[in-house]
Amino acid sequence: MSDSGESVEDFRHRARGWIAANLGPVQPWDLDQDCADDAAELVAVARDRALQRKLYDGGFAGICFPREYGGLGLSPDHQRAFNEELAGHEFPSRFMVPTFTPCAAILLEFGTPEQKARHIPPILKGDAFWVQMLSEPGGGSDVAGATTAAVRDGDDWILNGSKVWTSRAYWADWGLCLARTDWNVPKHQGLTVFMLPLRQPGIEIRRIERLNGESEACQEFFTDVRIPDSDRVGAVNGGWTVGSRWMFHERMAANSPYVTRPTGLSGGGTRGSPLVAMAATAGRLDDPIARELIGEARALDIVTHSLNRRLAAAAASGTANVDGSAIGRLFHGMAAVRRTTIAFDLAGSDAAAWSEADEAENGAPGMDFLLRQVACIGGGTTEIARNVVSERILGMPREPSGDHGVAFRDVPRGPSR
Repeated sequence: MSDSGESVEDFRHRARGWIAANLGPVQPWDLDQDCADDAAELVAVARDRALQRKLYDGGFAGICFPREYGGLGLSPDHQRAFNEELAGHEFPSRFMVPTFTPCAAILLEFGTPEQKARHIPPILKGDAFWVQMLSEPGGGSDVAGATTAAVRDGDDWILNGSKVWTSRAYWADWGLCLARTDWNVPKHQGLTVFMLPLRQPGIEIRRIERLNGESEACQEFFTDVRIPDSDRVGAVNGGWTVGSRWMFHERMAANSPYVTRPTGLSGGGTRGSPLVAMAATAGRLDDPIARELIGEARALDIVTHSLNRRLAAAAASGTANVDGSAIGRLFHGMAAVRRTTIAFDLAGSDAAAWSEADEAENGAPGMDFLLRQVACIGGGTTEIARNVVSERILGMPREPSGDHGVAFRDVPRGPSR
């Protein structure tokens, strides 16, 4: 039973009826596909905002969010039941990651009551899309090595620097930003987290075009951006405490109890037809090698689903290793690469060279194959996940670091002279 007194099964029954009456079938853009152009993307964004508002008006937004901020105050089991009933139906995919997690999750954990009252309701209503700004052009996976700087100026902070690989920042509303606020202490001790609206003077957003022609990732340039101290999240120079939880929620991704996403929806691999249809198009349904590949992909799906449930249950219990989400991050990256490779192998010659007609019929297994390593980079690299698993879960010796205990301003950066 939840605090509201509604059992999971009663909630499931209510959700099932509402979903059937109000939500249509899953759409291609719900499967994390790229839209044909910016106009189509903005149409899809508007649709997702409307879908999120529909969930809110129907009483199914923020299932695990506190009631005082517009949520339902229910349990992760209630969210899991809703996700299971949502299978096969449309949902506001763009709002889930990173808006609900890690951004809203961080606001719930570290925000002041005033910050939560101001920002959580618009998120639940679909009025505010958030992005996370962690990576920097010169930082790679070293998040704590941030050089984007915020300097105190009375009741404000002045932000200068750059962030990169921010997904969909060009149409987002707010950003969560990790900045350097003290250069005289070791790098992990001089960071602070801020939230800022993205449509204001001093912020320039540039699109980054990838190999497949899409440009949803962005780079932001900050020039004397003024941030009120009331928009600081957590303590001054306490950004690594916030950031550690931030990266936990980022690795949780669709496993988070804050995320509404149909159970069984693939999070990586191919954008086109199911693998069986792909094999049929290639004339390989009777090929034992092709059938084995299809079976392997199905096994990956089963393991992914089971691992998601286990990680979500462990996180909800509050008793599991807080770094366990790195296991999921590592598996999801490697499994997505393998699924994409399987699709490439099944498609045969059509994957090596394709026409627009081939892409319309079979998706783009060749392009997906060329971009397969994105699954191991975005959302935190699998290399970092391996380190977290080895050091913080298995207890292996930590990797040597040359900047341990050194004031950040004294840490060498860039090529040596």
